[in-house]
Amino acid sequence: MDRIDLLLKDLTETPGIGSYEERIREKMTQYLSPFGEIKYDRVGSILCEKRGDMSYPRIMLAAHMDEVGFIVKYITDEGFLKFAPIGGWWSQVLPSQRVIVYSKNGEFPGVIGSKPPHLLPQEEREKPVKLEDLFIDIGARNREEVEKDFGIKPGSPIVPWSQYEAIGKDKKYLLGKAWDDRIGCAVIIRVLEELKGEEHPNTIIGVGTVQEEVGLRGAETSVKIAKPDVAFVLEVGLAGDTPNVKKEESDIKLGKGPSIGVMDSSMLPNRKLVEFVEEVAEEESIPYQYELLLRGGEDGGRIHLYDGGVPTVAINVPSRYIHSHVGVIHRDDFENTVRLMKAILKRLDAKRVATLI
Repeated sequence: MDRIDLLLKDLTETPGIGSYEERIREKMTQYLSPFGEIKYDRVGSILCEKRGDMSYPRIMLAAHMDEVGFIVKYITDEGFLKFAPIGGWWSQVLPSQRVIVYSKNGEFPGVIGSKPPHLLPQEEREKPVKLEDLFIDIGARNREEVEKDFGIKPGSPIVPWSQYEAIGKDKKYLLGKAWDDRIGCAVIIRVLEELKGEEHPNTIIGVGTVQEEVGLRGAETSVKIAKPDVAFVLEVGLAGDTPNVKKEESDIKLGKGPSIGVMDSSMLPNRKLVEFVEEVAEEESIPYQYELLLRGGEDGGRIHLYDGGVPTVAINVPSRYIHSHVGVIHRDDFENTVRLMKAILKRLDAKRVATLI
């Protein structure tokens, strides 16, 4: 593995569901500390301020640290765990998947179980499994063992388990959990690293937000500390290059560049900022795509409403299979997103910001 692989492996394999982001925040602190002043908001988001040639404009780069997961809801007398989702899940992707349950006593692997199909009537086999019918088996004998020996209780976090791996002939297809949105976190780290020691006509605030998957909460608090004049949300995009996805549903393909968000359920981007991103991408010969998300929102939904308004746009690394145990991205898309953001930040000065109204 090269240093990029090691960075992505480290970020994607670190656990951190909403309100339990401590471990991934520690990683972000470790990576971002060499590039600027570190601050935190009081719900757990991290901010790294890198001062350039000018204090104005202030440019916020936001990516959320939290991943989708679960918490323990109830422990049965037999020692099985009933659970509640943290973030959006489609129950069909859950049966037989491995998880890790965390407590003060350690980390405990388990598997999501369901009623065997052999015991289901024919009409039930054809119905989607309900999330409330699933449970987690951690190999416990009874409830007392779960509570006393494992230290697990209601509210204990449960994180999907998956290892990072580069796949395909050229090893550019990257398989791992939590690309939503650890890949955005990785973009921020790499952009600030590449700009270290270089001139840029602005001040950059790289932000790892918390609790995006449960309501964009860290974005709402961190933006009040960042006080940005312009913001970019670094996220995953919904790739549509798999069987049964119609082009009109998603025409985004892995390996064809970052996608520019033109709409989601929480934000319409600043159109002049979108045009600026397109202009820079074309000048730098960076391929790009467009994303229109009818359902689902991103941190920009809170950021763009801060104070008197913040020109904001989302730039996404396309991903397959988000909100599941394993996603797939393409390394070229990640590297082109870093190239694009670096080029944008080298050009985004006070004169340009004044035109974004």
